Amino acid sequence: MTREYGVLLISHVEELANGVATLLNEVAADVTIKTAGGTSQRTVGTSFDKIKDRLESFEEKTILTFYDLGSAKMNVELAAEVSDKIILVYDIAFVEGAYTAAALLQAKVPLKTIEEQLIPLKIN
Repeated sequence: MTREYGVLLISHVEELANGVATLLNEVAADVTIKTAGGTSQRTVGTSFDKIKDRLESFEEKTILTFYDLGSAKMNVELAAEVSDKIILVYDIAFVEGAYTAAALLQAKVPLKTIEEQLIPLKIN
């Protein structure tokens, strides 16, 4: 049975994205959590192709995305334009927001309630 939501962590540093995924897997073992960290050349930065490929690899139709810096947001928004998935991009604190969302998805909290819980973590 396919889960309803997945989580994608996008960071300029591969190890950062993978480290946050390790943390989230401790509280959300039943949630699909994937990463798109660094560039395809394994350098600091983000990659449209890497993000697009990760998004398409999800079985879930709706993907909650969390990013660390502006160009990561730009790349995920571009990837969302060519995806048939529902891509939700959150402008919130990267680690805290992703952790909150994953833990609440694990507890089967409705998306609307999860998004309400993310509001205090918004970056202005």
